[in-house]
Amino acid sequence: MTGQTNSSRIRFGIAFKLGVILATFGVLASGLTGYYSYTASRDLLVKTAERDLLTSTQVVGRRLSIALGEVAKDARLLAGIPVTARIAGVPDDPAAETRKTAIADTFAALLSVHPEYFQVRLISAGNNGMELVRVDRDQDTLKRVVGVDLQEKGHYPYVFQALRLAGGQIYLSKIIINHERGAHSGLDKPTLQVATPVEAGHGRKLGLVVINVDLNGLFGLLKADLPGDFRVFLTNEWGDFLIHPDPSQTFGFDSGRRVLVQDTFERVSEIIQGQAQSVVINAGASERRSGDSLVAFVKLAFGDAHAQRFVILGLAQPLQNVLRETHSLGLTTLQMVLGFSILAIILSALVSRAMTSPLNMMVKAAKRFSDDHVAIDLPLERKDEFGLLARSFSDMQTQIKAHLSELYENQRDVDHLAHHDTLTGLANRLMFHDRLEHAIANSQRTGKKVALIFVDLDRFKEINDSRGHAAGDNVLKAASNRLKGMVREVDTVARLGGDEFIVLIDAIDDPQQVAFIAQKLVDRFRLPMEIDGQYMYVGISMFPQDGSNATELLEKADLAMYRSKRKGGNTFHFYAAEMARGKTGS
Repeated sequence: MTGQTNSSRIRFGIAFKLGVILATFGVLASGLTGYYSYTASRDLLVKTAERDLLTSTQVVGRRLSIALGEVAKDARLLAGIPVTARIAGVPDDPAAETRKTAIADTFAALLSVHPEYFQVRLISAGNNGMELVRVDRDQDTLKRVVGVDLQEKGHYPYVFQALRLAGGQIYLSKIIINHERGAHSGLDKPTLQVATPVEAGHGRKLGLVVINVDLNGLFGLLKADLPGDFRVFLTNEWGDFLIHPDPSQTFGFDSGRRVLVQDTFERVSEIIQGQAQSVVINAGASERRSGDSLVAFVKLAFGDAHAQRFVILGLAQPLQNVLRETHSLGLTTLQMVLGFSILAIILSALVSRAMTSPLNMMVKAAKRFSDDHVAIDLPLERKDEFGLLARSFSDMQTQIKAHLSELYENQRDVDHLAHHDTLTGLANRLMFHDRLEHAIANSQRTGKKVALIFVDLDRFKEINDSRGHAAGDNVLKAASNRLKGMVREVDTVARLGGDEFIVLIDAIDDPQQVAFIAQKLVDRFRLPMEIDGQYMYVGISMFPQDGSNATELLEKADLAMYRSKRKGGNTFHFYAAEMARGKTGS
């Protein structure tokens, strides 16, 4: 009886200890695998979000540059109106008041279509910079300032520095708080002045046109397409905040204090010191007093390139919004870990029992042989179930891979949408600029030429208006298919917007190749399309003779296209220098 009790105690002790050890290993294996899978997925999602946030910041930066370019274009347009020069040249002419009223109406029309503009003025080069025509935004109304309310502005930098520029050049002021008396809606608001001279013959300065831009309003337009949880930062070249989610942090230098971006986001000092063009910061993990968020900053050139002025643009996204997708993955992982842990405990009990069973049988055999001298058979062969746990882990790994595959697929879709036109499937403006920059760099290495063919469809607006947008979309799709079918695989066809297409021809040995391709395009588009016949205008620019960068090449191709349009269409023109002079003169 005592021997049986001792045997039971031994059997129970070994089975229990072995079961605990195996169960511990099983639970730890499940937990560590689940934890590793979850953290790896989380890190991957954060890295993807950082890359997407930097791309979004660069896109907003490009939009800012384009928006400032549009303001400069408006200023040049106003300065180039003949009546502007007449008013600035002879402000006391008997007909001057009529002319001033006409130009004031033009200023008001510009303000009405640009809510981000505070003020438009025509300022004389003489009389201490006396305002000749001025239209202000006053709350929701436009107000023309006349008589004694017109002020002398000759002592302001945006006047005397702008008058030193050549005709057509643009002066961009520093971004400041507007403290000018009588500024109406612009008073005590972040403001940017954009100015250009008004010239007579032989470069004589008669005055200048000044547009005051509402910085907050401009960024409100730029943020319109961003998700609502994005926060925007803007600093000057020294790091002073100009735009911040907390308005009390902006323009500290205007009140005798400094609130610097590098004090909150230390790595931005790399941009300020010229060590980097952009940085992405996981603020929740590495920066102090900045909240749990991802922040991307990029350096943007601002104003005169020779002065090397710049601003720093930043976008921030709450980290919890980035990680929201990981919550369901974490819950699924936890459920699998719990399930496999329970399975490991059960298997451990079974395995420990199976492994101790032969020992019990040997004890019984030894007891039987000791008491009765009878030998009994021992279990020399047995089957184990260790493979079950490995297959279970494989199933869990398969489910995790499925989740990762879905994340990768979503990322590929996002990347495709960011670089392709949704209607035609062609490259969009962003992707085209990247390929053009690459082609220019390759041309500089190999010496081969690069050509841009700018294509504008004729009568497209008539089709949209008469047949509807669906018909217009069909025309655009058909046009894109024809363009893709007539160029090489290595060339790029992109849609810039509307009915404008651009073709990048890379690695050209002879310009006659481009003329041949352009003629093929013209001949092909003479053939009927799905809706009536479709014609087009074609303009061509080439690197390096027509420009040294992407912006210049696009501008020259556009000028050549306009020459084709003026000649009646269904033809093509290479860019020539007189085209630029002709457009300036018009």
